[in-house]
Amino acid sequence: MLRRPLSARGRIIGQMVLIVAIALAGSLFATMQVLSIRADELADDRLTHAADNFRAFTESPVADQHETVDALITRYLRDTIPNRAETAFSVVDGEPSRRTPGDPPARLDADPAFVRSVAGVSDPTAGTLDTDAGPVRYAAIPVSMAGDSSRGVLVAVVFQDELADPLYESVRIFAIVAVAALILAGLASWRIAGRVLAPIRLVRQTAEQIGESDLRRRIPVRGTDDVARLAGTFNQMLDRLEVAFDAQREFVDDAGHELRTPITVIRGHLELMSDDPAERAQTMELVIDELDRMNRIVDDLLLLAKSERPDFLENGPVNVMEMTVDVLANARMLGDRQWALDEFAETVVYADGQRLTQALMQLLTNAVQHTADGDRISVGSRLHGSRLWLWVSDSGSGVNADDASRIFDRFQRGQRSRSREGAGLGLAIVRSIAEAHGGTARVDTALVDTAEAQGATFVIDIPAVEEEHT
Repeated sequence: MLRRPLSARGRIIGQMVLIVAIALAGSLFATMQVLSIRADELADDRLTHAADNFRAFTESPVADQHETVDALITRYLRDTIPNRAETAFSVVDGEPSRRTPGDPPARLDADPAFVRSVAGVSDPTAGTLDTDAGPVRYAAIPVSMAGDSSRGVLVAVVFQDELADPLYESVRIFAIVAVAALILAGLASWRIAGRVLAPIRLVRQTAEQIGESDLRRRIPVRGTDDVARLAGTFNQMLDRLEVAFDAQREFVDDAGHELRTPITVIRGHLELMSDDPAERAQTMELVIDELDRMNRIVDDLLLLAKSERPDFLENGPVNVMEMTVDVLANARMLGDRQWALDEFAETVVYADGQRLTQALMQLLTNAVQHTADGDRISVGSRLHGSRLWLWVSDSGSGVNADDASRIFDRFQRGQRSRSREGAGLGLAIVRSIAEAHGGTARVDTALVDTAEAQGATFVIDIPAVEEEHT
């Protein structure tokens, strides 16, 4: 029969209870050792007290009234009232004589071997003896009197278990209370741990339910403790995974969509190509042209895929004025247009200058494709509060209001596009670069084409960060 593995809560509670149980056991053991030592000290104190009492009795006037050893010890034993843990008896001439009232736990006066061992002592003697009632401590005090030839011994006995029993009783009560407290603590810990581990269990269950194609599930975050922060961090990780998965899926879909057409064209022309040199040359030219277009599409798609990565930007200080002027100078090679500089921002921001230049050049290329020779194309930059605006404006065919919101999507072209070159990825690349900087890309609504107006202005709007944030 297979055993189910302990849950995380069971393991944690088991370890906690085990640690506390070990601590309690160690405490009880140490307490027992201390009480054992204390019991020995109490037994010695009782024997010392009994010897002092007998010495004081022998020096009292009452002792002078007795003429024999037996009478003297008998009078002392008669006047002594011991407790349950003590007893005393006399040995006269080697034989047990008298005993204190009561029934002791063990009768040492009835033990011939013990009686013989104490009958012949000539000096006060103390020792320990094991009996049926447990260990005992005893003291043997020799007694003699002038005018009496008898040899007497007073034997005081202390039963250590009886003496220590009140002390051990408190330990037993403590042990019972400790075990009960341990059980209650275990039950309470089980309940509390269940509440504490519930969010973690929810994280695990959510992770188990998430599949490759469904990354939309999230964990409810309640409170502000470490577990809540863990759930929040897990949700953030899922957000990043979902973005990465969507980017991967979009890349695959886009690549399959755009590359299928040129591949079909190339394959069809190659299959129909004859041995005529002129036709072969024409076919090869078309194939090379399609392959170049495929290469551009792949490069653009790879750039869009990289834009989702955290290392897409290499930020540093960017002189906006110099960048704006340089972009305009480079743009003059794109076509015969009326090139102009609207204005420039005299500021330095912390951004990726190469990516911003790439985005502006992409907008300029797009403007060239939508204008004719002699049309006006301008470049500008401006600080607008805490934002930096970079734009390219042209006097071309303009953008329909319906197209303004979608032309930044992949593989989208405006209805008034004069050129069918490219795959419709240029403006998507511009938007990706802007969003990587924490900004947006848009068609300026003030210049969006209406029924009468012409031309359009494409704006890159990003935060004007003046220094690196770590």
